[in-house]
Amino acid sequence: MASDHTHFPPVSTLKVGFSACCPRCGEGKLYDGLLEPAEQCNACRLDYSFIDAGDGPAVFVIMLLGFVVLGLALIVENTFEPPVWVHIILWLPLISGLGIYSMRVIKAMLIAQQYTNNASQGELDE
Repeated sequence: MASDHTHFPPVSTLKVGFSACCPRCGEGKLYDGLLEPAEQCNACRLDYSFIDAGDGPAVFVIMLLGFVVLGLALIVENTFEPPVWVHIILWLPLISGLGIYSMRVIKAMLIAQQYTNNASQGELDE
C-alpha cells in the first residue's frame, strides 16, 4: 500500500468520510451496501480486503449520539415536560437516522486512516 501513494494524490480523511469514496483515488465508492465495504474500488481497483474497522465506529457513534441526544432529551423534558410518547416520537427516528449516517461517516474515516497509516494487526517476531 505504501507505493500506492506515489501514483495517487493523498485523499482527505474528511472527504472519504463524508462522500464514502475510495481512500486511495477518491473517485470510486467505498460501500457496496449501507455499511458493507465493497470488494474493491470500481475506479482504481484497490483491493479492500485490508479493511478492518472493528468496533471503533460503533463506540464513537454510541458516545457522540448518547451525549447529544441525552442532552437534548433532558432539555426538552425540563422545558416542556411532555408525555413519554412525545419522547419516543422525537428521539427514536433521530437516533436511528443519525446513527446510521454517523456510522457510515465514522467507519469511512477510520478506513481512510487505516489505509493512510498502513495499519494492520500486530504480529510477534519469532
